[in-house]
Amino acid sequence: MVGAVARNTVIVGYCGTTQEYCEDPDCQWQYGTCDSSHTPAGLTTLNDPRPLLGGLTYDDDIYDCVKSKVVALTFDDGPYLYTNQLLDVLKSYGFHATFFITGNNLAKGPIDETEPYPTIIKRMIAEGHQVASHTWSHYSLSNVTSEMRKQQMVKNERAIANIIGKYPTYMRPPYSQCDAVSGCQADMKALGYHRVYFDLDTQDYLNPLPSTIQNSKDIVRQILATPGANDYLSIQHDIVQQSVANLTTYYYDLIKAKGWKGVTAGECLGDASANWYRVPGVSTKTSSTKTSSTKTTSSSTTSSTTSSKSEYLPSPSSERL
Repeated sequence: MVGAVARNTVIVGYCGTTQEYCEDPDCQWQYGTCDSSHTPAGLTTLNDPRPLLGGLTYDDDIYDCVKSKVVALTFDDGPYLYTNQLLDVLKSYGFHATFFITGNNLAKGPIDETEPYPTIIKRMIAEGHQVASHTWSHYSLSNVTSEMRKQQMVKNERAIANIIGKYPTYMRPPYSQCDAVSGCQADMKALGYHRVYFDLDTQDYLNPLPSTIQNSKDIVRQILATPGANDYLSIQHDIVQQSVANLTTYYYDLIKAKGWKGVTAGECLGDASANWYRVPGVSTKTSSTKTSSTKTTSSSTTSSTTSSKSEYLPSPSSERL
């Protein structure tokens, strides 16, 4: 343990240069170099034109689809070791998904520089999936400065654009934390982002083992059986091996049995695909397709939205102080 004194303030933390110390989102960025410290090659997108594309809300949090008989399949935290396997499964069902991508955390290396991640992200686009942002290093956007918040977004933009030539207009805040009081919601709108949450939480992150993934299977079975339900906006994590290898086929079979289909968040929200991305430095024109209505609050009482507020929360600082 080391300490430093500045203006009668003692700052205490652990020092190290290995993965244990530098891996985000748990790295103590206040003390030194973390995954998030890396900046992707290329011009920053910070000052890009940000017209608000399409008719989908940029003011409200989005929890629910507007299309019927669909489940918006969304995956957070990848790409990762299991993402190619997940893409194989999606292809076999003819389903599409939205991938809320993190750029450099979990010691996986920057996504635009570290294979197989560029290849995986190109495959997502080639196979009709939607790429969206889950920030550069998975920090809580309500608990950092506006400057750091914007850097978490534009670094991810630059890395994604380095791979596919464009970057997303959809994002999901890590830990579901992006409130108005901190300025996060205003910052996301200024950057031209839709804030997309979910109304079906599979809780795969709480059940990552072969012995516990049945809990997630029970959740999706019970929720999909809810009388009167017409759609869901679902969350899984492609960094959870059991979610990819075990839960997914079970879940997709249930969706098919209902006569529904798995789609991207953009499709479930009725938003034209032309509105899903921006090209660096270009003021993109909005598609003429407008979204007639957008439900922005969850209507399902059986889903577990609030439980995901703590998904992969960083370890309490006391563990490393």
